[in-house]
Parts: sequence; C-alpha cells; structure tokens
Amino acid sequence: MKTFALLIICSIAISFNACAQKAEKQKLGTAKQTKKMDLTKITNSKVKEAFNAWQKGEKETFLSFFIAEAKLLDDGNSRDFKKFVNEACGHEHFTTIDMVENSGKDIYGNFHTESWGNFKTYFKFHQNADGKFDRLDIGQTN
Repeated sequence: MKTFALLIICSIAISFNACAQKAEKQKLGTAKQTKKMDLTKITNSKVKEAFNAWQKGEKETFLSFFIAEAKLLDDGNSRDFKKFVNEACGHEHFTTIDMVENSGKDIYGNFHTESWGNFKTYFKFHQNADGKFDRLDIGQTN
C-alpha cells in the first residue's frame, strides 16, 4: 500500500512539473512573439532584407547580398567575413534597433551573443554601384 501511495504522489508531482514547464514555454513563446522589432527604421530595402536574413539565421541568404570577396571590419580590425557569418549567423542577433543612419545603411542597437552576452553594437553596410554589399563594419558602441 505504501508503494502504491508513493507512486501516486510521484505521478502527481511529475504532472505538476510538466504543466509548469509547458506554461513556461508558452509564456516565453508569447514574449518572443510580442517583442517584434520595428524594421521600418531601416529605409534601405537591401539592408532590410539582409538584416532580416541575419535575424532569422539564414546564412546563405545573408551572404547572397554580398560580393564574393566582401570585407569585414570588427572594431576597425580586418576579419574573415565568411568565417564570421558562418560562426555567428543564427547564434547572434539584434534585440533592438535604436538608430538607423547613412540612408538606412548603418544600424545601431542592442545585440545578443551566446559567447559575450548583451551589448550595444552597430552594423554598417557598404553598398557598391551594383547594389551588392562589399564591406560590413561591426563593432561595439558606448
């Protein structure tokens, strides 16, 4: 009889725990959905499309907006552009857009990375005459 009672108590505890986890996931999902970013601040349509691909973690789509030999400057230091995109896209993203300048090509906002946490940053897209991006400047802001 004690074993049966213990089984009942354990089953109830597991059920409550499962319900709480489901409720927490639903709450997180709702919070993520309601925290939609205002992309209307980005007035350059190519930047907006590339930015959207970055936010969704779509590496190939993001790369398609750049020339094959695109340059990357990270706080002024040259880095391997494709390596950066392959390592960071899908793991790092903007959480807010605070300001957009330079005809919609410079984006400033809060940024989240799995390695470094949250900080203020910028992405500055350099567009060539053909409409493709040939350079991306990234870095921290104050």
